[in-house]
Amino acid sequence: MNKVEINNLTNENIKELDKVKEILMYALDKEKLKNTYFSVIIVDNSYIHNLNKTYRNIDRETDVITFALNDDKLVMNGSDVNILGDIYISLDKARAQAVLYNHSFLREICFLAVHGFYHLLGYDHMKKEDEEIMFQKQREVLEEYGITR
Repeated sequence: MNKVEINNLTNENIKELDKVKEILMYALDKEKLKNTYFSVIIVDNSYIHNLNKTYRNIDRETDVITFALNDDKLVMNGSDVNILGDIYISLDKARAQAVLYNHSFLREICFLAVHGFYHLLGYDHMKKEDEEIMFQKQREVLEEYGITR
């Protein structure tokens, strides 16, 4: 059984978080992952700025940052468990980018969550060919789940 835990560390009620969890569960199924766990933490710009500065030595806020565990599977209660890590999303950046890119907040926060998910799986976009693979996977999940621009 897969599990996605969503933690909202802001003071805002974000109704879209149920959809974020649903699309991430869909992505887990699409990637045929079993007994996989990870968390999404919603924070403000100040919080994510501090993470970015502390762990990446980049002195500014970002929209999403991931911390992948990259460990071998753990054995709990007799079954293998794959704990991927954590995805931090800036609520402030998600709202601003939704306006900037002229799409809904739901689309932006789902995009950032799916983007973070693929980072946890080891995908990146440092090289053009890697970016094409990662972004195609993201597009497929979003489109198949009905989250469009």
